[in-house]
Amino acid sequence: MRKEQHTKGWNEIKTNDSWAIFKIMGEFVNGFEKMSQIGPCVSIFGSARIRPGQPYYDLAVRISQKVAEAGYGIITGGGPGIMEAGNKGANMAGGTSVGLNIDLPFEQHDNPFIDDDKSLDFDYFFVRKVMFVKYSQGFVVMPGGFGTLDELFEAITLIQTHKIQKFPIILVGTEFWKGLLDWIKNTMLEAGNISPTDLDLIRLVDTEEEVVEIIDAFYRGHDLSPNF
Repeated sequence: MRKEQHTKGWNEIKTNDSWAIFKIMGEFVNGFEKMSQIGPCVSIFGSARIRPGQPYYDLAVRISQKVAEAGYGIITGGGPGIMEAGNKGANMAGGTSVGLNIDLPFEQHDNPFIDDDKSLDFDYFFVRKVMFVKYSQGFVVMPGGFGTLDELFEAITLIQTHKIQKFPIILVGTEFWKGLLDWIKNTMLEAGNISPTDLDLIRLVDTEEEVVEIIDAFYRGHDLSPNF
């Protein structure tokens, strides 16, 4: 009897999984339709826990404002902290301000600086991540936590394995990122787990001017288009 109950439960899970495909497809279709109309954008990542008035929040505002003034839209995860700062800077510059929101049990709520017609909601992290990667002309990665690292290393992996076209990946904050980069160089590289050229996929800066210079320099030799 117990085995039959377990089997019944497993079959119910399989049925639910099959129907979930349609919800996943719906998120992809809605995301592709809206994002394809927005134009060239740069994504800004970072901690939801960094508050207004803190140095990295203010720096993120300046970076996004400068990037928007250079003609790029700004995409964030739509929530508070660095995401809010990114949308705020875009809003201040009169640029495109996109928020890709995710339904989470804590931390996440829409920030007020997203354009009304450019706020998208997702249930699935993997669908949301596709939108970031496909429609971003660059990643600006501010100090953050596990989610920020997830986005960072996924982008590096996809470029390293030639699954997507190369685009600028810019870490902002030498004090925050230096330890991680030292570990990558002194441990991963020394162990032979990455190639020396893989280090060229990442740039480390501290100012908004450097961010814009790197993005502009890259696109003097590359087309502005979706990444796959």
